[in-house]
Amino acid sequence: MTDPARTETASSSAALDARGRHLRSLVIDALEGGGRGHVGSTLSLIEIFRVLYDDILQVRPKQPDWPGRDRCILSKGHGCLALYAVLADKGFFPLSELRQQCRPGAMLGGHPERGHIPGVEASTGALGHGLSIGLGMALAARLRRQEWRVFVVMGDGELDEGSVWEAALCAAKHRLDGLTAVIDYNKLQSYGLKSQVQDIEPLADKWRAFGWQVVACDGHDPAALAAALAPRGDDRPRVVICHTIKGRGLPFAEQVASWHHKARVEPEDVARMRAALETI
Repeated sequence: MTDPARTETASSSAALDARGRHLRSLVIDALEGGGRGHVGSTLSLIEIFRVLYDDILQVRPKQPDWPGRDRCILSKGHGCLALYAVLADKGFFPLSELRQQCRPGAMLGGHPERGHIPGVEASTGALGHGLSIGLGMALAARLRRQEWRVFVVMGDGELDEGSVWEAALCAAKHRLDGLTAVIDYNKLQSYGLKSQVQDIEPLADKWRAFGWQVVACDGHDPAALAAALAPRGDDRPRVVICHTIKGRGLPFAEQVASWHHKARVEPEDVARMRAALETI
């Protein structure tokens, strides 16, 4: 049997569409304003959040705590600039807040904070916790006889955490079909290739063995993502393995570990990023 996790590969050759460039330009605004940020980890997430908020999630930006909303948790909290860009674009908070990120007294910090940022469902950044939080939310929906769904976006490096697999076992036991795990599988951790730091292949087979339905897709193809994230009529929790490219949209940063995080973003870095977006 062919493993879809090995066949649905992301492509760096396809041109970004206008929306992809726009959302990345908002990320650059935040990097310029804050002078720092997780660049590579953010850019591999853009299309995932774009499709979730454009096509999948039932949410109300002007009423972020609407009880009937779908819940979306960014477990790999260091990629928060992608989430911030989409939330601002959707009107959860003003676009002007992006340029204030990481400044003293700003709404937006280096990791998402529940109760402080409209649209953020969980305070994350300590990796490995998001799926357990999402599991609790999905159980709560069932107990309350509610139909809202829960999506948990995780990084591939985060799968090193044992708590992820404990939550996966529990979700399968309870057959939580309202829970979807979305893996940003860019295959590069902060300091090296995933295959060298802690290989997780065969990834799709692991999730199947834990009792989940498995879907894989190109994580930078909006149409493929929308199809993978749409309801499927299966009574098991689902994992969507999104093959992505770290730093997607900035050719000089793609799959380059030094762009995982920039403690200092210089004006020349910003100029280089903006120039790259105009040509890709």
